[in-house]
Amino acid sequence: MTTMPGLRIRWLLKAILPVAAVLVGGVAVFLWVSFSLAIPEWRTVLLVAAGGAVAICCVMLVALVVLIQRPILELQEKIARLQEGDLTVQASFAGRRDEIGDLGRHFNEMVAQLRQRREETHRVHQAEMSRAEHLATLGELAAGLAHELRNPLAGIAGVVEVLGQELPETSPSREIWKEVRLEIQQIQKILNDLLEYARPRPLQFLLADLNATAEQALHLARQQVRSRPIIIEFVRDSRLPLVEHDASQIQQLLLNLLLNAVQAIEAEGRIEMRIESQNHLAMVSVTDTGRGIDPSHLPSLFRPFFTTKGQGTGLGLSLAQRIAEGHGGSIEVSSVLGKGSRFVLRVPFRKRPAAAAAAGVK
Repeated sequence: MTTMPGLRIRWLLKAILPVAAVLVGGVAVFLWVSFSLAIPEWRTVLLVAAGGAVAICCVMLVALVVLIQRPILELQEKIARLQEGDLTVQASFAGRRDEIGDLGRHFNEMVAQLRQRREETHRVHQAEMSRAEHLATLGELAAGLAHELRNPLAGIAGVVEVLGQELPETSPSREIWKEVRLEIQQIQKILNDLLEYARPRPLQFLLADLNATAEQALHLARQQVRSRPIIIEFVRDSRLPLVEHDASQIQQLLLNLLLNAVQAIEAEGRIEMRIESQNHLAMVSVTDTGRGIDPSHLPSLFRPFFTTKGQGTGLGLSLAQRIAEGHGGSIEVSSVLGKGSRFVLRVPFRKRPAAAAAAGVK
């Protein structure tokens, strides 16, 4: 609790009052003893004693002013300058070999640490700004390149389709044609992911059933495992209220998680997608029984262009995180190497103002 200014008492007055009380008490006792014992010339003795006591008190007060008050006033002035951002202040009394000197040395060490941390923060900030500018330039360059490549690639894909239709069913070239089609589709996916990451479209929030959105992603993922011994289960939450979300973007996010789970399973396996509600949040978890993720890779998993696969851009999880954050939510991962992984998406039932602003929604 802050003390009222009218009740504030300077420390010097606090030091004087006990000394004065002792002095007055001592003089009173001296007078009582002098009168009781009828000591002759007691007035002279009293004056000498009182003068000595006053002199002693003055010396004590001067010592207090020099040894304590000046360092305290200096420290107050240095702290005020420190609050204004001046990290060059130093306590001049730090060389004293007493408790006041200890206080000064601790103050100087604290200021030095603050100065060092500010310099480190400034260096990190400059490095991050430089890196951000570099990545922005590369992103614009990559987005422009991807846009320019996509149109000719679409033409090549059309020509390949026509050539494939003209090949006889028994032609050995049909296998090569299938491989070419797959490679073209892979390149198109890479270009689309790159464009989506570099130039994301604004999110379109609508109240909708998150169960239905998840089922659409599940249907697309099951098309990828028809010929594989992988079971994909879906546990819906029929009591989940309508969630304000961009259905196509959340579907893309969940499909990415499901396909990653499929790719993590090398033989037989199981994937479970579960929807639950938790503290006004909708929670969607995707759990697989795949090979798991190396613990050293977990901190970098959502970084752009980070991938442990032989193909792909490493943008899938980065895009998933951006979509989750655009909804005011989050995405987390836990994994045990050799046993599987679990991704958890959390989004609020209603979009938050900050999330809407970040997503460009008015």
